[in-house]
Amino acid sequence: MVSNAFVYLLAQGRLVGQVAAEASPAAVMDLSFADQALCTDYLLSTQHQLVPGIYDVPSDIDERVAQLKLQALGVHLDTLSAEQIAYQSSWQYGTA
Repeated sequence: MVSNAFVYLLAQGRLVGQVAAEASPAAVMDLSFADQALCTDYLLSTQHQLVPGIYDVPSDIDERVAQLKLQALGVHLDTLSAEQIAYQSSWQYGTA
């Protein structure tokens, strides 16, 4: 190196982010695996109703995975009121 600087390669030459658990920590990967498993179940149960294409993860699956993760961490979320749901769903309300 021109500047006589050194680069130390960590993790025996493997992807450092993977080995050091910074790129995809287990706390994130379990959410991904849960989403994939539930989506696979969804696709199997609805395969005759779906045309070939790309689909978003159904929001109820995403919400279920999030709820199960929070429950495992001992976190409880309140249920939104009808007024809160209307506010959250509307583009008409703003911060002005």
